[in-house]
Amino acid sequence: MALSQEDVRGIADYARIALEGDELEAMTAYMNDAVAMLAPVVGFAQEADPTYHPIGDLANVMRPDEVKAGLELEDALYNAVAVKGRCFRVPSIMPGEAEGGDQ
Repeated sequence: MALSQEDVRGIADYARIALEGDELEAMTAYMNDAVAMLAPVVGFAQEADPTYHPIGDLANVMRPDEVKAGLELEDALYNAVAVKGRCFRVPSIMPGEAEGGDQ
């Protein structure tokens, strides 16, 4: 299928490329050469069923959520090096703040 200059002009307009005169002729020849190079590939086209998922009909592989009790506050803070109220106290990573800042 050969592309006409009108086809190439339409493609150029869609791509917002201005082609006039010699540029349009050169691009038409170039695009026709590119289409001709793809002709052997078209011969390999085969009918095949589409593959949607490599595992087949499996829809959801996630387990259902389970609500479980968490740690008690005392157990969570038991091995902490430093505690302030109900929180872990850690060294500051911000420059200029005091160690274990209260901000």
